[in-house]
Amino acid sequence: MNYEEALSYLEELAVFGIQLGLGRIEKLLSYLEMPQNRYRTVHVTGTNGKGSVSAMVAGIIRGSSIRTGLYTSPHLMSYTERIQVDGQPISKQDFADCLSAVKVYVDQMIEDGEECPTQFEVLTAVAFFYFALRHVEYAVIEVGLGGLLDSTNVIQPEVSVITNVSMEHADKCGGTLEGIAHHKAGIIKEGVPVVTAASGQPLDIIRREAEEKHADIFIAGRDFQAEIAGYDCHVQMLEFTSPLLGLSKEPYELHLLGEYQAANSATAIMTAELLHNLDPRLTSESIFKSLKLVSWPARFERMELDHQSVLLDGAHNPAGMQSLRLSLDRYFPAKHRVFLLGILKDKDMETMLGNLLRDEDIVIVTEPFSERAASADFVAEKAKRKTPYVEACSDADAALARALELSGEDRLLIIAGSLYLVGCMRCRLQQRKGGMSE
Repeated sequence: MNYEEALSYLEELAVFGIQLGLGRIEKLLSYLEMPQNRYRTVHVTGTNGKGSVSAMVAGIIRGSSIRTGLYTSPHLMSYTERIQVDGQPISKQDFADCLSAVKVYVDQMIEDGEECPTQFEVLTAVAFFYFALRHVEYAVIEVGLGGLLDSTNVIQPEVSVITNVSMEHADKCGGTLEGIAHHKAGIIKEGVPVVTAASGQPLDIIRREAEEKHADIFIAGRDFQAEIAGYDCHVQMLEFTSPLLGLSKEPYELHLLGEYQAANSATAIMTAELLHNLDPRLTSESIFKSLKLVSWPARFERMELDHQSVLLDGAHNPAGMQSLRLSLDRYFPAKHRVFLLGILKDKDMETMLGNLLRDEDIVIVTEPFSERAASADFVAEKAKRKTPYVEACSDADAALARALELSGEDRLLIIAGSLYLVGCMRCRLQQRKGGMSE
């Protein structure tokens, strides 16, 4: 099949929705001769920050001259973004070829009367298969949802990483914060070290699971931490400290803004230091040097559009919105704000909007490019409880034009609420920027 046919096939698989469980993926991978066992892995979960941490860990390993795979989700614009080797997305033809190879065994499963794998399970199999074909030495694997029953939880990693735990996907993970924490802790394996930035009750649950699995646990704030030492609008300087490792205020540079990236980068550094115990090619020098080169789009990403400043952030849950607001207060404390927001209808939008908005903010509400999108009018009515300056515009392109008009040269435009919205708006802004430079 070609890439367009591959996309059509994935759309067909989407009808099966989200079905947690490992039986289907284990069967599918057995047909493929267990490709995930042909390289070392790092497994990353968490409510927020898992994508950034995955990108940082992969960047550090790659920067240590090691062939590295990276599997993340969701994507901003193309499925090919989800599967990368040495920082380069899989080509459209390789994606189609690998999907064709996996489809043979999906069809076999159906013929044998077994359940059809879900879209995410098939994509996971494609990623594992591609990494084996490309002979990666390490692959950093981001969990799709939860952890315990997620289709990525068939690997035996060198390190398990749990960034943090807060309320999201509760309907799929037990309905409570405790249930979510149990699902995240489900990636912990017997004797495999755990790195986490979780706190409170979730940390207690993760600790107990680690103890039961005889897994050493390394906790942010106790065993390691990072502090912001300085920043401008494009880069921040941080200092990493770990009494355990004998490191005190080790300086490093990060071209990822956002207050939350301090904790994320510290988690990535601690993970890489543990990998050093297995692979001497990962040195403290290569770890800190590599972080400077890491990029991760749409995470407090600043774009300059003519004389306008636009900030894109994938915040899509209450904790993410709280982190976004804290970062805005730190990096742009005096800047007036215009928000372009789109939120999915299954999110806790009341808390999200309460965490983000102030009464002087201007808000344009539109609809993300998703069947799960909440209507612009519905979200706008809720936003009006936080600020009187709210407009609804269901057409995203028209909403972007209006938001740019209202922000002008004096206000910062922030686009957030859903990666489905942010990804498309990022593409539109890049097109506008390219047109201006011609």
